[in-house]
Amino acid sequence: MLGSAADAEDVLQETWLRWAGVDRSQVREPRAYLVRAVTRQALNRLRSLSRSREDYVGEWLPDPLLTSPDVADDVELAESVSIAMPTVLETLGPAERAVFVLHEVFDLPYAEIAEAVGKSPAAVRRIARRARHHVAARRPRVRVSPVERQAVVERFLAALRTGALLDLLDVMAPDVVLVTGKGGVVPAAPAPLHGAEQVASLLAGVQGKVAALELATVWLNGAPAGRIAFDGVPAAVSVDVRDGRITRIHVVRNPHKPTRLDTPAALTR
Repeated sequence: MLGSAADAEDVLQETWLRWAGVDRSQVREPRAYLVRAVTRQALNRLRSLSRSREDYVGEWLPDPLLTSPDVADDVELAESVSIAMPTVLETLGPAERAVFVLHEVFDLPYAEIAEAVGKSPAAVRRIARRARHHVAARRPRVRVSPVERQAVVERFLAALRTGALLDLLDVMAPDVVLVTGKGGVVPAAPAPLHGAEQVASLLAGVQGKVAALELATVWLNGAPAGRIAFDGVPAAVSVDVRDGRITRIHVVRNPHKPTRLDTPAALTR
């Protein structure tokens, strides 16, 4: 819901502190109580974050999380934590986002969601239908196997390592889009770049702009991706793939975001 590991941990911490002070004998269904409490805390956090994200310099991208390959075994979970999904969810209002996540990812019944978000079950059904259509229109339409995605990522990183323009063009779709999340902290493309020639030309020159470039294939947000260090400063690269070529590249360069690239996060539903 939040697209930020730090914000999610804050919400859980706040909920836990409240739960520690609750008279448990008065709570008939602890799980439902906690779902409601976490959801409301997350909604409050989203509303408080809305202003800072409006003022964010450049494209806002969710936090990259180092994950294990096992996450890919649960397709819906892997999709929900992918870089692409929180980016799409960012275009929903807070209530729509909460309803979508609780129903589509955690399969909660509408009545329970209604209690969590403070709306009627009928209203929640309408919100869920609207959110589902919104997300479906913006998410990648083709599911790509982890094996295919990893092969494409490895080809992309190899081309980036050498700076070979033709190799970069070969691994990207003609209509590829490059999105860089920098937060105004580091130099990066000010707006999304469109088209293979523009993107490849920019990436081919990366080698000449840094003293040291380290690249490795890792699992981020439930899918094969890249970990890049520009002169020792880490960044994360995830890609959308169609027909064996990259259609979209997300580069998280804001140094305050790639802080979860050392220890895999344990993600379950």
